[in-house]
Amino acid sequence: MRSIVNISLPPSLLKEVNKEVKDGGFASKSEFFRQLLRSWREAKLFLELEKSHKEVLAGKAKVLKSLKDLR
Repeated sequence: MRSIVNISLPPSLLKEVNKEVKDGGFASKSEFFRQLLRSWREAKLFLELEKSHKEVLAGKAKVLKSLKDLR
């Protein structure tokens, strides 16, 4: 099930959104914002993975021998 979310944009941002929809191959403004949110989630996940990688390199990682070790 989908929900409707309304947003308010200043004219300058609306102009940019309309241009991206027209030039960027998006089917609609909704699709533009869905893609924007997907990209945001992907970037957030990347930052989490980067942080975890740094912890591994710093020797702060825990080696799991089984799923029970997750507790």
